[in-house]
Amino acid sequence: MTTKSNGPEATQATTGIVQISIAILAVTGIVANLVFRFLIGIEGEFHGLQYIDIPLIVVLVLGGIPLVIDLLGHVFRLEFGSDLLAGISIVTSALLGEYLAGSMVVLMLSGGEALEAYAVRRATSALAALAKRLPSVAHKLTGAGAAMIDVPLADVEVGDMLVILPHETSPVDGLVVEGHSTMDESFLTGEPYHVSKAPGTSIISGAVNGESALTIKAEKRAEDSRYAKIMRVMRESEQSRPKLRRLGDQLGAFYTPLAVAIAVLAWVLSSDPTRFLAVLVVATPCPLLIAIPVAILGSISLAARRGIIIKDPSVLERLSTCRTAIFDKTGTLTYGRPKIAEIRSMNEMTEDGLIRLAAGLERYSKHPLAEPLLMEAQARKLKPAEASEVSERPGQGLIGQVDGHRVQITSRSKWLTKHPQDEPRLPENTAGLQCVLGVDDHLGALILFRDEPRSDGQSFIQHLKPHHRWTRILLVSGDRESEVRYLADHVGITEIHAGVSPEGKVEIVRLENAKAPTVFMGDGINDAPALAAATVGVAFGQNSDITSEAAGAVVMDGSLRKVDELLHIGTRLRRVALQSAVGGMAFSVGGMILASMGLLSPVGGAFLQEIIDLVAVFNALRTAFVPKSLTDY
Repeated sequence: MTTKSNGPEATQATTGIVQISIAILAVTGIVANLVFRFLIGIEGEFHGLQYIDIPLIVVLVLGGIPLVIDLLGHVFRLEFGSDLLAGISIVTSALLGEYLAGSMVVLMLSGGEALEAYAVRRATSALAALAKRLPSVAHKLTGAGAAMIDVPLADVEVGDMLVILPHETSPVDGLVVEGHSTMDESFLTGEPYHVSKAPGTSIISGAVNGESALTIKAEKRAEDSRYAKIMRVMRESEQSRPKLRRLGDQLGAFYTPLAVAIAVLAWVLSSDPTRFLAVLVVATPCPLLIAIPVAILGSISLAARRGIIIKDPSVLERLSTCRTAIFDKTGTLTYGRPKIAEIRSMNEMTEDGLIRLAAGLERYSKHPLAEPLLMEAQARKLKPAEASEVSERPGQGLIGQVDGHRVQITSRSKWLTKHPQDEPRLPENTAGLQCVLGVDDHLGALILFRDEPRSDGQSFIQHLKPHHRWTRILLVSGDRESEVRYLADHVGITEIHAGVSPEGKVEIVRLENAKAPTVFMGDGINDAPALAAATVGVAFGQNSDITSEAAGAVVMDGSLRKVDELLHIGTRLRRVALQSAVGGMAFSVGGMILASMGLLSPVGGAFLQEIIDLVAVFNALRTAFVPKSLTDY
């Protein structure tokens, strides 16, 4: 199973290379001009052109002409953004002999488009990381001697017998025929628990094997497996992500026609083409082309210093427009680790005595529930009892001699298989994981576990609607409804979706996208397609390269406080960017009116525009500085 570059992806890659090449050319030409002008002092002309201007003319010819041709396509499609006015500015600068200004516009335009192409190519990176996680070969049993050979994953057929070695990833969906182990299926479910596997149980592709080898019978080809479906959903999610207009394009949509209209009107009424040029020079949209990117870069820098990595710069513009928040459960609103919720004693022993026995046995186990039992003993300041003859037999759980007792820790179902008479004594099956502690072949205790909610989850959720103008908050999870409902009630979320597959999460996101822009927050591979489909995807922690690639922003330490900081950084960016862009445009319109009346020459217009640009850029730089507070809960 491989990912192949389709037409749009290849086009984006080519576009990115072309734009980067033009940007490098522009930088080289501008630097050469400045060196010739101020350091070497080259003088003289070549066919009427100053030697010092030749590098800039090369930039305008080799870099400006392709950009202008590309922008003409926007005109034919009736798309009038700020980049179109930049194209007109390139042509105007060339006609006026303002080659340095024209080259700087070429640099700004090509650099911005290169960043856009990079952001689009992130989808391919996420798919590549997803594909890399699956093995390229499978261990197939063949022949009468059941020899094990490696075969390409694409050659695996339904019915083939395969071996999954310890810590390997399952290549296909199948059925266990031999062996006992546990498997990490969190990429699909998002839950931090390992699932026991024995003959007769199902295996899903992408799950990671535990300590023991398993022999499975392939039930599906790799291309039809569960993992392949997630990859297809991932690709579809990226392609269907809402394409919201960038802030500069929104403002440029009316600013560009206005500037052109004023310039044409000035020319027509005065019959003086110089006024047309003067209006366009002062109309050069530098507050849009420079101030907004500067504000974005400042915000990215601030976010990085706060432990937040911005993968896609456009998310900072989109964040404050989002009105629906969708949270995954495990690892976002919970810590992603099980903790003892309750110990129900079934014999005369005290809770402390039972915990000492359980901890003494679990010291020798690598099961995910061993750690919370040991932590509980430590919290109670109990020394685990001494254990001997410890074994972990298939179908029986953990067994050993502890403090003179035969102690067994196993699942509820396995205990009842051998002790059906105890079923009336056990309480009704509840949410979360649970295990039975047996003492001397008698029921000792039922221990219940639950993924621990974050301590600040409730206050964080409750402040979102009044402080960030979110109208809806949803909780989605692949876990059981009772467990999801418990967390929702704990943090104050009323709308939940439980037992949801990765494909189901994507469908929920798409439905919500149709109503309002969305933010999706998750931390597992199973969240990657939904992160890609949402207006803004925020990944928690560094649990998966795939998740990080699919998200627009990554909160490195996975804390809710950092998420709140990210929201404030986005809101502040939009406010400062609007101040710089709208303020700069307002002054430019004033300058255009003066130029149209003949009160401002092209040179004077260029000088005025430079002052406007400096003020707009200095204001935009404020986004890089830490404000008094970045949280409000």
